[in-house]
Amino acid sequence: MNELHIIRLYVKEDKSTYEIAEEVGTYPNKIRRILKKHGVAMKSRSQAQKNALQEGRAKHPTDGKTRTKKERIKISASVHKYWENMSEKEKKRRVSGAKERWNALPVSERERISKMAIQAIQLAGKEGSKLEKFLRQELTSAGYHVQFHRKNLIPNENLEIDLFIPDLKTIIEVDGPSHFLPIWGEGRLQKQIKADSQKTGLILSKGYVIIRVKSMGEFVSLSKKEGLLADLLNRLSAIEKKFPPKPHRHIEIEL
Repeated sequence: MNELHIIRLYVKEDKSTYEIAEEVGTYPNKIRRILKKHGVAMKSRSQAQKNALQEGRAKHPTDGKTRTKKERIKISASVHKYWENMSEKEKKRRVSGAKERWNALPVSERERISKMAIQAIQLAGKEGSKLEKFLRQELTSAGYHVQFHRKNLIPNENLEIDLFIPDLKTIIEVDGPSHFLPIWGEGRLQKQIKADSQKTGLILSKGYVIIRVKSMGEFVSLSKKEGLLADLLNRLSAIEKKFPPKPHRHIEIEL
């Protein structure tokens, strides 16, 4: 058995131990022993799988499969629970690892990723966040007439409303982390808090109900979205039955 040929197949042609074993008529573990004997660094399982997918030697297990909504919610809830129950030590380890991987990237790649992130934030400002779009779609499906990013609702005020349900005189504002955390600096945060307070006051003074959804994280799991939707539908149903008095027209929901 030509061991140099096996090394070349593994290193130069990026073949897996399984593929090499089939080609030379042996078994994968023998190929691994040969590679280790010659000091060849073994690929991780994830890297081997990634290479096989990229080169078309393997098919992704979920490719062409469509999960039901129930399955997606179950998976989302499981992932959320995993991260929620993670120890602080493990979180710090992962954060540290992410920082190391980021710093190891070439400057050009970091600049490219940063540029894409800024573009994504700008696009979300114009088209709405994923959570806003989700609520718009689901509330519309539930039979509500929803106006998205409505402007000039209040005369002489330069305000944009995230979601407006005219039939119920109800406004839904979706506030992301930058409304509560100094992501862009403490000065910017204080301006945001003041602007939100003034906006809420103006809306209430015109007789509308305002529901502020406080999303404290960048990522909201599907199970959390579904829970929020159920909560909103219950509140909108109550408003539809009886419009709330002034003291109860400001509602906050925290995710």
